[in-house]
Amino acid sequence: MTTQIAPPAVDRPQEAGLRYGLFMAAGWTMGMGVVRAMLADGEDAKARLLNSGEPLPMGVTPVIVAETTVYASFCVEHLLRNGWSVHLPRPWLVLVSDVPAPPPAAVSYRVRALGSRLVGTATVPYLPVLRTVENSAQAMEHRDVQAAGRKLRRQIEGN
Repeated sequence: MTTQIAPPAVDRPQEAGLRYGLFMAAGWTMGMGVVRAMLADGEDAKARLLNSGEPLPMGVTPVIVAETTVYASFCVEHLLRNGWSVHLPRPWLVLVSDVPAPPPAAVSYRVRALGSRLVGTATVPYLPVLRTVENSAQAMEHRDVQAAGRKLRRQIEGN
């Protein structure tokens, strides 16, 4: 299942405090939920998942979140080629490592090929603790996850 982006004719409301609008490329995983918590940095209104067909609010940075699998990279490509309007700002791509190894060559190639359609690409490293927690709030209590969150925010915010 991929996210459908609302057509540009739809009004794009403003939401106070919302900074990042997240789109899931290929379904929900714990890593993707943690990306929302990492970007929110303790302020829940700062980042949220945008549902299928929901318009991107004005002034919000779009972020596509995907795992480092070939299928997820295919879904990212499909979303950018078929569902992303030229009237919307270019999104960030956040790749969440699902194993402690580099992504497959096909993923790296596809992400490089899509580079002109993205503001940038950030990677969240493999975090073994995500296999042991029940929710993103528990995950954010771990130092490794907090450090990965600070690095992710620095990459996206340019600091």
